[in-house]
Amino acid sequence: MKTPGIRMIVPLILQILWLGISHSADLASPKIAEEMLKQEGIYKSEGEKRPEGYVINRTLADYIDALSPGFDRALARLGPKDRWLDIGAGEGQAILDYYIRSDILGRSQTPERRGTKAQAVAISIEDRRQPLWYSTAASLEKNQIQYFFNKRMRDYSLDVLGKFQVITDLLGGFSYTDQLSLFMDKILELLDLKGSFYTLLQDVKSEGGTNKPYYENSPYLTEIASADGSEVKVCSWLKSIACVEVTCELRTDWKPPVEIYHVHKVCSAVKVPAVTRMSYGAGTPPERRFQLKE
Repeated sequence: MKTPGIRMIVPLILQILWLGISHSADLASPKIAEEMLKQEGIYKSEGEKRPEGYVINRTLADYIDALSPGFDRALARLGPKDRWLDIGAGEGQAILDYYIRSDILGRSQTPERRGTKAQAVAISIEDRRQPLWYSTAASLEKNQIQYFFNKRMRDYSLDVLGKFQVITDLLGGFSYTDQLSLFMDKILELLDLKGSFYTLLQDVKSEGGTNKPYYENSPYLTEIASADGSEVKVCSWLKSIACVEVTCELRTDWKPPVEIYHVHKVCSAVKVPAVTRMSYGAGTPPERRFQLKE
């Protein structure tokens, strides 16, 4: 879990620019287009070719350890009419653990919730399902667990996915997207009122501003600037979203350090301050620069 994020340069011979990689791939910027194609190579990597830091088999215990305190209790409180969405799910091991291993949430579950499970939905750019996913799905009611792949979050409609009480993203889309505000718009559209989004970022300027970039002579992995070029912390940007309550916590026991976020939706008139992608460098996770629109 505490494997360093590696800034990878993936050697690919690219003959044709695949326009389907990103709706925002800027044809006027060959450098960004090239980096987006390198990132696509990381997504599709298999076996020994998969770079260090691109982990696809995180367990539910990993989620509980990494995400904001209270995530396990929020998951344990879900009943059979509730729903959990996991973004960047990889093999879907966290969801499988939720169904198979009753011991993980045992102490967090109230007596009335023991033995009951929410519907769980996994999303991944690539299909990483293993035999255990198929056998578990076959043993449950139809659509009790679902797995979607080959699309970005922005391409899923509310009609297809529905609403969720808990959404998680452990080094998934929130860490990799080149359209940060659009990603958060989609998350909050899918999140039910009073629902919670749990996520984190590696190597960002923390809310308290006490940390420095982890990599020597390098910027933070994710940076946001205001329209005039001054620094905007990711935590501050999240807190500026209308209709959410946000907590941010720096975890220095990770290498590189991470800031963990709990985004709680408190009303329906959500408005996400728009940011524009300024630069993008392929990696696990990528190096990204955004700027607030005026």
